[in-house]
Amino acid sequence: MDASQNRTPLADRPWPGLDVSGARILVAGFGVSGYAVVDQTLQRGAHVVAVDGNDSPENEERAEILRVLGADIRLGAGTTERLPDGDIDVVITSPGWRPDQPLLAEAAQRGIPVWSEVELARRMQPEGGPAWLTVTGTNGKTTVVTMLEHILRTAGIRAVAAGNVGLPVIEAALDPIGFEVLAVELSSFQLHWTQNLHAEASCILTISDDHLDWHGGADEYAAAKGRIYDQTITACLYNLHEDRTRTLLEEADVVEGCRAIGVGLGTPGPSELGIVDDLLVDRAFVPERHRQAAELTSLTDLAHLGPHGAPAHVVFNALNAAGLARAVGVEPAHIRDGLRTYSPGEHRIQVVHRSGGITWVDDSKATNPDAARAALASAQSIVWIAGGDTKGAPIGDLVAGAVDCLRAVVLIGTDATAFTDALTEHAPSVPVVRIDPDQEADSVMRAAVRAAREHAADDDVVLLAPAAASIDQFRNYAERGRLFQQAVLAEAGA
Repeated sequence: MDASQNRTPLADRPWPGLDVSGARILVAGFGVSGYAVVDQTLQRGAHVVAVDGNDSPENEERAEILRVLGADIRLGAGTTERLPDGDIDVVITSPGWRPDQPLLAEAAQRGIPVWSEVELARRMQPEGGPAWLTVTGTNGKTTVVTMLEHILRTAGIRAVAAGNVGLPVIEAALDPIGFEVLAVELSSFQLHWTQNLHAEASCILTISDDHLDWHGGADEYAAAKGRIYDQTITACLYNLHEDRTRTLLEEADVVEGCRAIGVGLGTPGPSELGIVDDLLVDRAFVPERHRQAAELTSLTDLAHLGPHGAPAHVVFNALNAAGLARAVGVEPAHIRDGLRTYSPGEHRIQVVHRSGGITWVDDSKATNPDAARAALASAQSIVWIAGGDTKGAPIGDLVAGAVDCLRAVVLIGTDATAFTDALTEHAPSVPVVRIDPDQEADSVMRAAVRAAREHAADDDVVLLAPAAASIDQFRNYAERGRLFQQAVLAEAGA
């Protein structure tokens, strides 16, 4: 590339196969995706500065690796308060950074483009690169994406999960060996900063109020989710049980000929996937969809995905994964084999141990009421371990809907007021144990497990489904789940 081309603003350069050589890139945030962006653009000739207020030893160690290669990594207090001196072609932001963050607000004021890692990856991916199958939703994203990855690999397709799970998207899109398909999990944060996806197929699983403080309201949150449909090529999957997903699809600017595919738990009509008797069936990707249906798998094949068979939300997730796979031509036999052999990720309705007639289940990933509602529907008699940072989400409806299955409730979290108020109103006869929050995280969980064991009886499920974020007491939901599993196995002497 000659000097005049080097001066072409990055946003004006042609893509796919965007050439970033000579571009001046600011990476805002030095987490997993930020590190990947620095690495991938640096080795392609970009001039890269990265900033992050976190100067932990781990970040410093990773920064040193890239500094040796020529990156300018600035960590610690004050590094994220304003744009660094010098020209900047584009800011690549961490998905968690809000638009009103001072550095991002200054970039917007100066007319500097702000992209997500996903946007950059899509532009840099070369012509003929992997097809994208994209998934978003308040709940279920990770399950669908990992199911989809497993189905695709079962079918012999070179595929990988990317985004919020698996590889950073930019690493997957630019992999030197090359994948055929990317199964991409996208959050509302990532979608806010993304304008160009061009997915082969896309889906929104569910939409319920979440991250409203970040987006500014329910409509803004939904609109961010809806971006996933824009420019979809072959099929957009929507939730037949949630009108809002169909509305977002109707408002989307898709490629001409892209089809709307409904997914639900009832008998499917044409261009839908659903359930007939105990079979998951496809009436969308068959030649004569008005008269024919293809059997994908059975509920029996999914029985290993819950303590007492696959709960409804897991079946719904399986239908979405199957639909996305069908959009790229995967045959029903491979979908059946993939779902039969799929194992859910850790902390997602994961059976940890069975002893004394009690089943211990880790669903620490249930970080909001909707996710916990699905877990609470998976058994008939439950000792529920709940609590944490609700981020203002109401708990009353969740408790009211679960009262008939609750044997007892064990509350963790630094502030249990939202839960105790809801339990007092809707489940006054259910025993409640409040765990002392003024102790270390591992002690909190050991105490919760002991209390749950004292209240559990034969055929009960002890369920960690907090319905709240973990950040008030734990580093993340994974640590919360790991400590639960350790405490369960210690209690059982396993």
